[in-house]
Amino acid sequence: MARRADAIAENVDGDFFVDSSCIDCDLCRQLAPAVFARSETAGQSFVRAQPGDPQRALMALVTCPTASIGTRRKLDARPAARAFPDPVGDGVYFCGYASADSYGAASWLIARPGGNVLVDSPRAAGPLLERIGELGGVRWLVLTHRDDVADHAQLRARFGCERVMHRADAVAGCERVLDGDAQLADDLALVHVPGHTRGSIALLWRDHLFTGDHVWANDDQTGLEAGRDVCWYSWPEQRRSMRKLADRAFRHVLPGHGRRFDAASAAAMRAEVLRLAASMGTV
Repeated sequence: MARRADAIAENVDGDFFVDSSCIDCDLCRQLAPAVFARSETAGQSFVRAQPGDPQRALMALVTCPTASIGTRRKLDARPAARAFPDPVGDGVYFCGYASADSYGAASWLIARPGGNVLVDSPRAAGPLLERIGELGGVRWLVLTHRDDVADHAQLRARFGCERVMHRADAVAGCERVLDGDAQLADDLALVHVPGHTRGSIALLWRDHLFTGDHVWANDDQTGLEAGRDVCWYSWPEQRRSMRKLADRAFRHVLPGHGRRFDAASAAAMRAEVLRLAASMGTV
């Protein structure tokens, strides 16, 4: 529970505040950008403006992996708790309910007739699992890498889903273990993208690429970036993996950490991927 005594100094007066336990996962700023901003002094989120309608701010409160968002008055968060998964378009939903075990990584639900896919693990919170069940449950849980597995075992127990990982990162008991690229279904391609970890994978569905911690948009969402400082396995391999993605056609990048990125066309996305690969230095 967030503590008023530990509130970040930049918070404006009012109901909502962020305390010093914030880990700067950025999800509150993505959900309610009019309410939350990043303090360049503290390197954490703070409340820059109190909301008129509190719904999106309460969704951020529910999502926060470290319970760093609080309110002075007791507000009814039940509608916000049931607002997830939150539709982002084209059958894709943002799950909210980030887990501290995955450092606040985003997880995504793909609703499709052949069986729903959950990409990376949210917290196994009751309201979220109930809503996912109403949307058809989960057939496959694609875990992009070892950092973002969070409550995978509870999700397996609840939905009977098949967990999918690369062998280099696979958790014990994983039902489907990959050794390279694979086709999960006609419309679901798994791409091995070593770099951030040895077993990192991305999932391509239609023109959406779910990238885990391999690549994401910069803060103003004008281009793609990757982080050498969070590359745990091999930066040269990550650069090679980036070039490999240029052979795939997609328009949308949905990461575990960082912002989403949308390109006007698959050709424009390919050009941006190649630009980023070139900027990552020589292998």
